[in-house]
Amino acid sequence: MSENPFLAALQKITGGALALNELMAAAQALTQAGQIDQARQLYQVWLAMNGEHPLAFIAHFNCSTLQAQLGDPIAAEASLQATLKVNPDFAPAHINLGSAMERRGAAKDAVEQWKKGVERLTAITGDAIDYKTTLLKQISRVMSDNQQHESSEAALVQALELNAQQRDVLEQYAAARLAQCKWPIGAITPKISRADFLKRFHPLSACAYADDPLFQLGLADHYVDALTQNAGAGESDRRDAPIPQGRRLRIGYVSSDMRAHAVGYLMVNLFEAHDRDAIEVFIYYCGIPADDEINQRIKGAAEHWTDIRALSDDEAAAAIAKDQIDILVDVNGHTRDARLGVFARRPAPVIVNWLGYPGTMGSPFHHYIIGDDWVIPEEYELYYSEKVLRLPCYQPNDRKRVVHPVTPTRASAGLPEDAFVFCCFNAAHKITRFSFERWMEVLRATPDSVLWLLDYNAETNARLRAAAEARGVAGNRLIFAQKIANPYHLARYPLADLFLDTLPYGAHTTASDALWMGVPVLTLSGRCFAARVCGSLVRAAGLPEMVCDSADHFVARAIQLAGADRLSLAAMRQRLLEGRASSTLFDIDGLARALEGLYAEMAGQYRAGRLPEPKLENLAAYLDIGAAYDHDGAEIGLIEAYHAHYEAALAARHRRKPLAADARLWAVAAPDEAPRRLSAAG
Repeated sequence: MSENPFLAALQKITGGALALNELMAAAQALTQAGQIDQARQLYQVWLAMNGEHPLAFIAHFNCSTLQAQLGDPIAAEASLQATLKVNPDFAPAHINLGSAMERRGAAKDAVEQWKKGVERLTAITGDAIDYKTTLLKQISRVMSDNQQHESSEAALVQALELNAQQRDVLEQYAAARLAQCKWPIGAITPKISRADFLKRFHPLSACAYADDPLFQLGLADHYVDALTQNAGAGESDRRDAPIPQGRRLRIGYVSSDMRAHAVGYLMVNLFEAHDRDAIEVFIYYCGIPADDEINQRIKGAAEHWTDIRALSDDEAAAAIAKDQIDILVDVNGHTRDARLGVFARRPAPVIVNWLGYPGTMGSPFHHYIIGDDWVIPEEYELYYSEKVLRLPCYQPNDRKRVVHPVTPTRASAGLPEDAFVFCCFNAAHKITRFSFERWMEVLRATPDSVLWLLDYNAETNARLRAAAEARGVAGNRLIFAQKIANPYHLARYPLADLFLDTLPYGAHTTASDALWMGVPVLTLSGRCFAARVCGSLVRAAGLPEMVCDSADHFVARAIQLAGADRLSLAAMRQRLLEGRASSTLFDIDGLARALEGLYAEMAGQYRAGRLPEPKLENLAAYLDIGAAYDHDGAEIGLIEAYHAHYEAALAARHRRKPLAADARLWAVAAPDEAPRRLSAAG
């Protein structure tokens, strides 16, 4: 027998003596030895001689996997088609073929392929249930990406009927209901309780669902545990590495959004404003392929750009560790395409949560969160696992943003010429029942007004109009703006008279866009990070009087500005336009210097042995308490006795099973004393 494994297997194939199981073993050995192309050749030669074999579909399928690894997607797709020609019931081929179609941009064909796979699964076996669940999740994801949330939800409901405990399916289900404004959001299959459903929310969905920062903290901790329980630090662990003096600090930013995305629009000017004498900027990009204007500007401003999308968490962490990053900034947090596993491997001595995610990470490896005095006032630091550091205003902005030079007419935008135009261009998932009811209260009191929203999709638009009718407001007073390129979108902002914010997830980039274009923004600040960002931006733009402290105040102020106080509104518009050059909100150079100062402070604390430890005590208890509250029934963030609610529940838990002390609302009492609470106010 030849000593060359490839030639030996080839000889057996041509001699008709290589069984399928031997073929698979030989191909696997070649693959493990890095000889992937030779493994592919073995399958193709075997298939040429055994095309009528009843198990040929397995060879076609394995060959497709090797062709994909070799970067030949056309051949891989052809092999998958051949697989299904031999065995139309082979679900893995339907899954992979749909994925191949999606990668080449044929999302509609991909969904149809996955649907075929679902239809072929008739036998009730463990494998069949797993395959069907995977196919349904793929269908849901692509439908959601294409704004077909109703179809996405239908696929998820089928998946939950198969297994109601799937964390990722429940996450997507909650997101789908939020995106459609399907109230109550917490409606779920009888196979799982509402509290258990809430514990499986994605942290970003929780930000939009309820202004309950202690629940959000507990949920984030639970989510991090679920995603990183098998993530070892390994060779990339640099938590004890020195931060040298005498050279620039090496700052790494990890993000999937350094492109024409809300975060990219916010950050691009920061990279251009960074002081290269103070810091050396490294960007680790984990997003979709991009080459738009924002992406090009960021690449041009950063000294180092590394695309880590195709790298495993281990490989990406190793690349960051090799660059000897001093401070690694997580610009995704708990958002789409985040790389939590990379941070779990601790490839830098200091890890920071900033900008991309409006809340706490609840992780053992994020040391700092960057906010400001309004987003995280001192008395709200207990809602965060990280140590809080502050900028004058936490959000950067692009002073070079491109605005189309022509402002459209109201008629061309579908707006009445003589109406007072309220607007809100926040995404649909931010519109809660409570925010919507406040808007309707305003519209009922201002009969000559309309509400200008983004065009979400036909189903959601119709649902919101029906909700308006049910609350005594004509549905046609809700006008939906088509989604258009950002320069044109910015140019149409001045057609609006007043921007009305949402709670708990308020306007972020949308608010700074409105303020830049001279449109006043009215907001109601809550407790959690997402509920306070808009207030921070409005204050930094010079309009602190537009930050309300109660729901009644918000409604009354909106009615006043649309009626008797329109002169004040006009004056505010002028102040905003004149203040672009001097306001804190748009001072990108000042923010860059302040941020660099925070980085120097972090490095100094680290060198002095004072790196903060994340505060993670009792978070399972806080999660249980938050999940037990009926957030669809009442806004917990607006009750004065918020802390008292948690303290009472903690006391009840302590009586059943003693709780250890934490740095939030609970302190352990002496044996002969009642439990002592840390909070003095709600």
